[in-house]
Amino acid sequence: MNTLAGTRTLMRLAFRLDRVRLTVWLVILAITPYATAANYKKLYPTRQSLEAVEGVISNPSLVALNGPLFSVSLGGLTAWKIGATLFILIALLNILTVVRHTRTEEETGRLELLGATVLGRYAPLTAALITVALVDVVAGGLIALFLIGAGMPAGGSVALGVATVIAGLSFAAVAAITVQLTESARSASGMAVGALGAAYLLRAVGDTGPTWLSWLSPIGWAMRIRPYAGEQWWVVALAAGFIAILTAIAYALVARRDVAAGMLPQRPAAPVAAPSLRSPLALAWRLHRGILIGWLVAMAISGAVLVGPAVNFTDAFNANQQLMDLLARLGGRKGIVDTYFSAVFGIIGVTVAAYTVQATLRLRTEESAGRAEPVLATRVARIQWALSHLVFPILGTAVLLAVAGLGGGLVYGIQTHNIGGEVPRLLGAALVQLPAAWVLAGFGIALFGLVPRFAALAWAGLVACVLSLTLGTLLGLSQWIIDASPFAHVPKLPGTTFTAMPIVWLTAIAAVLVVAGLAGFRRRDVG
Repeated sequence: MNTLAGTRTLMRLAFRLDRVRLTVWLVILAITPYATAANYKKLYPTRQSLEAVEGVISNPSLVALNGPLFSVSLGGLTAWKIGATLFILIALLNILTVVRHTRTEEETGRLELLGATVLGRYAPLTAALITVALVDVVAGGLIALFLIGAGMPAGGSVALGVATVIAGLSFAAVAAITVQLTESARSASGMAVGALGAAYLLRAVGDTGPTWLSWLSPIGWAMRIRPYAGEQWWVVALAAGFIAILTAIAYALVARRDVAAGMLPQRPAAPVAAPSLRSPLALAWRLHRGILIGWLVAMAISGAVLVGPAVNFTDAFNANQQLMDLLARLGGRKGIVDTYFSAVFGIIGVTVAAYTVQATLRLRTEESAGRAEPVLATRVARIQWALSHLVFPILGTAVLLAVAGLGGGLVYGIQTHNIGGEVPRLLGAALVQLPAAWVLAGFGIALFGLVPRFAALAWAGLVACVLSLTLGTLLGLSQWIIDASPFAHVPKLPGTTFTAMPIVWLTAIAAVLVVAGLAGFRRRDVG
């Protein structure tokens, strides 16, 4: 049999199943850079206004977040502001799509049924990769066309579109390997997203320290195509080589494993459960612990990496009164460093909320995979089982934020010789994000309990929060749209006076959503 037989049919099926999802992604990817460029044309109409922000953007703290500014121009500023966001979004799109149409199909048993027909061994992976490649090319083309329509130079617009494409394809290739390594779609996605986080941190450290580290990151490569700043097209060849090598490895692994199996060996289970495993909470801990530990390590590193460069803000703040006035208007009340910390922990809060949603939706995963029903057939009550899993998005999120705050506080406290003062401040700035993340957990559990088929829309809520936080004001969104995000109501700590009422209201909303979801789950059929 032809090893690629059935590829075209699987591609048509993928586009059919994901037509709404992919359309939404494409609209977001195309409109966001266009709106950013259009708003920057209004904000910085003269060369002098652009030069005024150059010193701010070149600060190591902002370079760690968004990358270096390669050109003081409207195009360069647009690429600096939106580039990292575009690359992360399209990387997530590629990871989730590749995993959905390969490992998820194997895990649910659907691919084995299809394999009984005329279906080649390489067809599922090939169909998934071609699907995301076509979507990436369309996204890159739309980005370029919309930016040209906004008045940006054509060469730089095409370069930003191409950079977006190679960022997406790089992580499609990463996902193509992770789906061969593990038997679980959840683990495959977690490994690929972990690689994305590592690439972002490598880029952040390289852009503010040893430059060579940035060249180890696909996100760093995408940035170094340098849209609107003397494009370096040869970087595309470097990324293409990386994509080709990983894709070849993925195909080699496909040929060496059984359907539904992974390359990483599975440890055989004990014939009798240990006493510590004889409760719903113990089982939930066994299921959640791997992901939680990975997130703990990532948050400890992220807090240290993103907070550490803030010590360099003081020099730029004191050296230029114009910069001081400009940064102060961004929301700082007690200093430029506090403004930066507030922004960093806002980003960390939204990032940790991804774990919150992931842990919450584990309930739906267990149910749809048929593993919840045997547990509920015992003396375990529905609410008891659901609460055992909800411990992790509720308490696990708090632990992750605390670790990020402690890591950042220790690093900055050591640099400023004030550990005792900085650790509590930054720990508070991190933990104040907790109720907003809980609202997303409540949203997820409400969907799970009331409309389980649409539980995955919890991810759409998270994406909306990310766009609102990072680009809401810049894109000129209505205030009521921005206020729909729970993170818009979090006190901007440190730098402002703490007010308890937003925290109380967010916690109350989260509690109401959780209760509604649990009530719905108690009354509906399982499965």
